[in-house]
Amino acid sequence: MPTNTTTDTNDGRCELMVKREFIAQHYLTVPDPEPPEGEVHSHHFTIEVEFAADSLDEYGYLVNINRVETLFDDVEERYRDTLLNDLPEFEGMNPSVERFARTVCNRFCVDLLDNNPDEVTVRIWEDDLAWASHQRTS
Repeated sequence: MPTNTTTDTNDGRCELMVKREFIAQHYLTVPDPEPPEGEVHSHHFTIEVEFAADSLDEYGYLVNINRVETLFDDVEERYRDTLLNDLPEFEGMNPSVERFARTVCNRFCVDLLDNNPDEVTVRIWEDDLAWASHQRTS
């Protein structure tokens, strides 16, 4: 089978989104949080990672979905059924959904440095009520 060795450029932007759901716990450490936020409680988090670029790689991919799934496996293993407050990445900090989004986004960006996307956005839904996102561009 012939291999496409040219980069696909076009008049527009390509985007790809992959998502994963799991349950994790946290409690907020801000002064006088509203109940139940100051107590340990669970959220059904949905994490969406969106990649964007103006071109595709030599195989016509924005990113390899299998590689993204492997990274998601690692993220899920790290955070599923875990108290976020106990993890080093949240030590001494309020484990807000905004900070969680930034932490996960940074992880995807570091692990995909040699890939094609020039923009990565992580959106984390905290149940069905609210979400926060963090975006990085190269």
